[in-house]
Amino acid sequence: MVNKYVHRSKISEAKFRLVVKGFSLDLTATQTSALAGISRNAVNRLYLAIRRRIAKYNRPTDLAVGEFEADESYFGARRVKGKRGRGASGKTIVFGLYKRDGKVYTEIVPDVKSKTLQEIIRGRASIESVIHTDGWRGYDGLVDLGYEKHFRVDHGNDEFSKGNGNHINGIESFWGYAKHRLIKFKGIPKKDFQLHLLESEFRFNNRELDLYKFFLQDFRKNPLSVS
Repeated sequence: MVNKYVHRSKISEAKFRLVVKGFSLDLTATQTSALAGISRNAVNRLYLAIRRRIAKYNRPTDLAVGEFEADESYFGARRVKGKRGRGASGKTIVFGLYKRDGKVYTEIVPDVKSKTLQEIIRGRASIESVIHTDGWRGYDGLVDLGYEKHFRVDHGNDEFSKGNGNHINGIESFWGYAKHRLIKFKGIPKKDFQLHLLESEFRFNNRELDLYKFFLQDFRKNPLSVS
């Protein structure tokens, strides 16, 4: 029987639905292999195809008015030689912009300099928006750019919220979520990190969605291609 969810697939629709169920539940390929009764390599190929599809979905990137939290985080090995925190070597730097309607936008960046961070903010948040950041100097100058409502919390002095809505707890919640779920992969090749990051973003932004039903409907309309 032809699998209507995947182009030229040798896997039955019943087994494929189990793979989608496992992916939707965020199970590892090993766990889904046992669930679906197919090899882990076959599951990994399907997982990769699903992640590539997720990377093509629309993201919250449009210029918008709102209340935003901006922050950066470092992904990679827990222990690296040299500096820690900002400037730590051997890690992938990710910038995040969280709009306080529950949506997050992420982007891998080469550095945390003002030019890099502020260009992303200007492209995603309108000038009338409220911007919340920590005290990092990379955010200096946002007021000069026209963001008159730029508020900071000073993490260096153990300040995490001023009790007036001035905090970056939303974006920090996403960092915690993303890092917690990526730990289970026990190391991700750098070439695949972007796909895993976009998957984490997608799951976070759609945490109220029934992913299993969503994926099946999408794949039925536009079957996956598995390389």
